[in-house]
Amino acid sequence: MASGNNSSTAVTSISLTRPSLPLRGRSFRALVLAPETPLGDWFSHLDALVQRSPTLFSERAVILDVSGLAKDSLRGDAAGPEAAEPAEDDTNAAAATPDIAGLVDELKQRGIRIMGVEKAEPAWLGPALPPLLSGGRPAEMAEPEAKTPPETQPPEPVKPPEPRKPNSLVLETPLRSGQSVYHPEGDVTVMGSVASGAEILAGGSIHVYGALRGRAIAGAGGNPRARICCRKFEPELIGIDGLFRTADTTDPKLRKKAVQVWLEGETLRMAALD
Repeated sequence: MASGNNSSTAVTSISLTRPSLPLRGRSFRALVLAPETPLGDWFSHLDALVQRSPTLFSERAVILDVSGLAKDSLRGDAAGPEAAEPAEDDTNAAAATPDIAGLVDELKQRGIRIMGVEKAEPAWLGPALPPLLSGGRPAEMAEPEAKTPPETQPPEPVKPPEPRKPNSLVLETPLRSGQSVYHPEGDVTVMGSVASGAEILAGGSIHVYGALRGRAIAGAGGNPRARICCRKFEPELIGIDGLFRTADTTDPKLRKKAVQVWLEGETLRMAALD
């Protein structure tokens, strides 16, 4: 039996390392909905658009811009001198606050899930509502800021930008319903047709050698010279550089004809190619 004076105790040192938590940034393109009063009319237009293009908001990030409702809430819905008077007490002020929760719920019932709210007062949003966002800009404006050279150094000579190489995408097969093509660097040419429910988003022009029945958005990167040409004009939605037209706002005389679409100032122009 070992004596207590001769006994020894082994001590083991264990070092624990906390695992690192990687954080990564990622950018997504988001659609922005900006409701206007009267909301009943605005929802009617939205329902008509969703009926024509059922997949328009599918798997898309959607932001709610309530700046139009904020203005209307301050002046009231009624017309006349009384609508311009400020609220007399807290009850009237609360009544003038936009019902963001009800609006988000109405959109959710239509299959549109809001990921953030823009241009709202923090008091308008409760804990169950999407977060308040700020600093959003149109995609074509999201350019890096030029760095100003220090005053102590002479400015470096500005090199002319290198011309972009042509980067066209040619699709040999038709685009079926539910398919989406995003080509931000050039033109898109479809040798067949674009079915209803399909979508093309191009930085340049779009050429369809068959029927265009889906959605075609050209000049998506801020190119007002882009065009849309098709052999048979039956689109759900067309757009160039941020200006859009739905099927019910196009000239019915152009339906099923060869058509070109271009941007003239702030107006989308359409004409038959025949």
